[in-house]
Amino acid sequence: MKFQYKAVAIIFLAGFISCTNDFEEINTNPNAPIDVQPSLLLRQVIFDYGEQMSYEGFVAGNLLGQYFTAIDFNLFDRHSLTEPQFGGNPWPILYTNLRDNEIILEKAQNNSTFSVYEGPALILKSYMAAVLTDLFGDVPYSEALQGKDGKVTPAYDSQEDIYLGDGGILDNLEQAIEAILNYEGNIPLEGDILFNGDLNKWIAFANSLRIKYLMRISNTTEVTAELQSIFDEGRYIQENRDNAIFDFTNTEPNNFRLATARIGDFNLFIMSETIEEILKELGDTRMEVFFRPATNQAGEYRGLLNGPDASQLSISVADFSLSGTIFRERTGDLDANFMTAWETNLLLAEAAERQLINADAKSLYEKGVQQSFEYWQAAMPADYLLRGPATYDEPGVDHLEQIITQKWLSNIINGYEGWIEYRRTGYPELKPISASLNNDLIPIRLPYPTDEDALNNSNFSKAAQATNGNSINAPVWWDE
Repeated sequence: MKFQYKAVAIIFLAGFISCTNDFEEINTNPNAPIDVQPSLLLRQVIFDYGEQMSYEGFVAGNLLGQYFTAIDFNLFDRHSLTEPQFGGNPWPILYTNLRDNEIILEKAQNNSTFSVYEGPALILKSYMAAVLTDLFGDVPYSEALQGKDGKVTPAYDSQEDIYLGDGGILDNLEQAIEAILNYEGNIPLEGDILFNGDLNKWIAFANSLRIKYLMRISNTTEVTAELQSIFDEGRYIQENRDNAIFDFTNTEPNNFRLATARIGDFNLFIMSETIEEILKELGDTRMEVFFRPATNQAGEYRGLLNGPDASQLSISVADFSLSGTIFRERTGDLDANFMTAWETNLLLAEAAERQLINADAKSLYEKGVQQSFEYWQAAMPADYLLRGPATYDEPGVDHLEQIITQKWLSNIINGYEGWIEYRRTGYPELKPISASLNNDLIPIRLPYPTDEDALNNSNFSKAAQATNGNSINAPVWWDE
């Protein structure tokens, strides 16, 4: 018996030692990898950001930009922005994708095998950082995304530094172009659902973003020489075939989210009176793409003033225009839009009109308008640019208003962009809303989310103090 006990003990001890020696291997789940290839992350970042922010832009940005109004559950449309409902809090979307993109960037900069990813990752970092700071103002940036190093309460950087500082938006775009031009490897860029690995198109994307962000800060910063240099080089997105977009599909899982929304939720969003008046004044056929005729109005398009108090009004959905079939039944014709030729050319038209570059503003404007109709698959009326309010040579028109209004119309899938450009330029003129919860003021920034108060209180408090108590009426740096 003693021998048997000793034998069992020896076997147990040997097994224990064996298990200890192989502990990590044995206890590692092969189906739960601890690392990921940059190609998979790149695809994930582009798709997740594009899908989520397209939906956010529709259900929240389009209310702020007065493309649509919401007829119920609409505290956000009434400008109580601390009470997001269907959307209105893009903060976690932006930081999640900035975090995942930072992993790509770190891999690219620390492992030569992945160096082809450095340029695109820097471009995406600039793009998402710009959206973040343009919506909120000062935000965590230089100390953000460092949780694994113990920095879980990052300081807020000024918007000016985020744009102009080392490692900021404009600096990263220049570094990105340099990284792509200096890449001498033969490993392709995989996971690229924007350009299918075409690095030249990433350079054009970066330069279009440089134009966009230089124009965004042009009221506070001297940008003329840099804009002229980019324009003269001509290496930016000039044609729709080179747009930074990816296609949604008509069926799950890659269709636009509104396609699978409950009919009751879909019916909450109807045409805004603001866009109705602008489209009708222009005689604009894009109305037939953006909206559908009101059921009870004999084929007429009809909008409603933003921000109604549903408890005080009797509103029948059938009396107003719902969003067009491109947003629900045929989302395969819809794109997640990062940057386009029409936006680039309209930005350059503005730059030329303001004499920030030496170029023909009219031709850039007309090209941008034509490209927008093409992009939205609408037949532009033959006389659209020859007579009437869209005509550049029409006596007494405000050319800047024409340019920005056309860019605003085209950005209906990126509603936050239309609202941001309104804040920057004042165009088009948005309407006081029906039942404002913000003293009849149109908001000019999104409020920091309440999670920041709870999880990053010290830094949040300083940022809130700098914005008059986290006020949605406090201007951001480029708007002061």
